[in-house]
Amino acid sequence: MSRVLFSTLLVAALAVVSTACSEKPAPVAEKKEVVDPSLVTLTKELQANVKAGPVTEVQFVDTLRIPGRIQVDEQYESRAGASITGRISTLDVNLGDEVKAGQRLATIKSTELAQYQLSYIKASQQMQLHRKAVDRAKQLLEADVISPAELQRREGELNAANAEVNAARDQLQVLGMAPNAIAQLGLANSGMSTSQVNSKITGTVIARNARLGQVVAPAEELFVIADLSHVWAVAEIPEQQIAHISEGQTINIEVPALDDAELTGKLAFVGDIVNPATRTVMARANIDNSKMLLKPDMLITILLEAKPEKVVAVPATAVVRENNADHVFVQTMKPTQYKLMPVTLGRTYQGYREVLQGLQAGDQIVLDGAFHVNNERKRKEME
Repeated sequence: MSRVLFSTLLVAALAVVSTACSEKPAPVAEKKEVVDPSLVTLTKELQANVKAGPVTEVQFVDTLRIPGRIQVDEQYESRAGASITGRISTLDVNLGDEVKAGQRLATIKSTELAQYQLSYIKASQQMQLHRKAVDRAKQLLEADVISPAELQRREGELNAANAEVNAARDQLQVLGMAPNAIAQLGLANSGMSTSQVNSKITGTVIARNARLGQVVAPAEELFVIADLSHVWAVAEIPEQQIAHISEGQTINIEVPALDDAELTGKLAFVGDIVNPATRTVMARANIDNSKMLLKPDMLITILLEAKPEKVVAVPATAVVRENNADHVFVQTMKPTQYKLMPVTLGRTYQGYREVLQGLQAGDQIVLDGAFHVNNERKRKEME
């Protein structure tokens, strides 16, 4: 029995050894090199289409966009009203009419004017009487009928009467009567109870506050006439930006109502006082409106160039958009290797983007051709 058991165990052991020798060892897994997908090594062909260099500081000039409006140039504006209390008997112009200097706008019937005219007529008659008295006194003095003192008395009365006529004439001129019409009063010895409201300038009737039959007084404004070929562009400038503007500076103006047409003008006035409620300063520019395109109270946008400011900036050609964010390729320790890095950018000016975060002046980046470099990076990533 012992021999049989020994033989069985020997056969089993040989079978185990044979099986172990026939099995091959398991292969060792190969380790793959991990490649950063944001890295790109420039080939010679790519280097020919790419420009690299340092990040620099660039002078930015901001464009300030300030809302404003068109106003009538007050130097070319005239306000007309009654020169005496009375009732409007005729109206000769309507709102929007073009008028000439001296043209009649309305006629006012006034009993008060008739009283002033009567005073002028009486003063003229008295002056004529005193003039005749002086002429007669001269003749009597030559005939030795009166004394020189009597002639002097009558000449004094004539001078006083002449002064009264001049005062009455001046009063009528103040009330709006023309000199030739006043002269006719003295000749005809009869008054006219009507006064005219005339335009002082050539322009457009932009306001009419008169109605037929309306009783008016000298303090009332009946018509506003304006020459709209010259207008003002007016804006309230925030006080923080006042240092950027000055009188005589050329400005650009956008007019939304005219399909954002751009006009130019010169700042003629910058206020000296800050509005405490709005913290702004009023400024205005003179605008030529010979084509009559601009209307008073039309909304505009005034564009002003701010003071130049040095900022860290990169060319727009250095920027690529990835995952809805801005990136640039920054040089690594290897001269031809670049890494895609996120940056925060701000304003745009003359082909440059302001850098807010992510870069400093002097950093080496791809300045031009970043699009080609990014395509190469994507190609490598897909391999």
